[in-house]
Amino acid sequence: MPVIVVAIILGIVEGVTEFIPVSSTGHLMLATALLGLDPARWEAFNVIIQLGAILAIVVLYWRTFWAVLMGVLKGRAQSWRFVRNVLIAFLPAAVIGFLFIKQIEGLLGDPLVVPVTMIIGAIAILVIERLAKAGRAVGVAEIPAGVSLGVGLAQCVSMIPGVSRSAATIMGALALGVERRTAAEFSFFLAVPTMIGATTLEFVKHRHELMAGASGVGFATVAVGFVVSFVVAIVVVRAFVQFISRHSFAPFAWYRLVVGLAALGWLLMRR
Repeated sequence: MPVIVVAIILGIVEGVTEFIPVSSTGHLMLATALLGLDPARWEAFNVIIQLGAILAIVVLYWRTFWAVLMGVLKGRAQSWRFVRNVLIAFLPAAVIGFLFIKQIEGLLGDPLVVPVTMIIGAIAILVIERLAKAGRAVGVAEIPAGVSLGVGLAQCVSMIPGVSRSAATIMGALALGVERRTAAEFSFFLAVPTMIGATTLEFVKHRHELMAGASGVGFATVAVGFVVSFVVAIVVVRAFVQFISRHSFAPFAWYRLVVGLAALGWLLMRR
C-alpha cells in the first residue's frame, strides 16, 4: 500500500478518535497491526499527527483562548483560574511521563494491551455513568483546584494504550462533580499542553529519521497525516459536543466493548 494512502488512513483514525472516549492511541496501534505495518517505523508519525487534532481545538475554541489571554493580561480572576486549572491538571502527566517514559514506550509495542484496556475502560464508563451525580461545576474556570488535580491524576492512567486520554479525563471529571459539557471541554483544553509536550518529545527523539525520510515516513508523510487529522477532528469535535449535550457516554462504552472483544479475539488467533 502506498505510504501516502497509509498516512491518510491513519490521519482519519486519529482525527475521529482523539477527542471521543475510545482511545486514539489504541486505534492507531490496531490500525497499524491491521495494515501489517512496522510499529517502530510509524511510532513518531502516530504521535506527531496528534498535533493536527489539537490544532482543531485551537481553531474551534479560538475565542475562548483569546478571551483567556486577554483576561490574563488584564488580571481578571476568572482567566487566571482557567489557566491554573489547566496547568494543575497537566502537571501530573508531565511528571509521570518524564519519570516512566521507557516503561510507557514499552507498552506501545504490544497491541494486545489495547483490547484489554478498551474492555476495562468500557466497563468503567458504564459504571461511572450510572453512579456519577449531576455535575455542579459549570465552566472550566469554576472547577476547584483540587478537582483539577484529580482530573490530572486520572489522565495519567491514559498513558496505558487503549485507556483513552479523553475517557480518563472526562470520566474523572464527571466522577468529581463536573457538568458533562464542561468535563468534555476541559478534556479538550487539557489536551493542548499535554499533546504539545508529547509531540515535541517525539519530534526531538526522531528528528533525524524524519528529516531523512527513513523508510518513506518523512516530513511530507507526516504533513499529510497532520492535515487529515486536523480536518477530520474539526468535524468530529463539533458533532461530539452536540451529542453529549443530549446523550450519555454509554454508546462509546458499548463501542469500546465490541471493538475490544473483536480485537482481542483477532490478536489471540494471530499468536
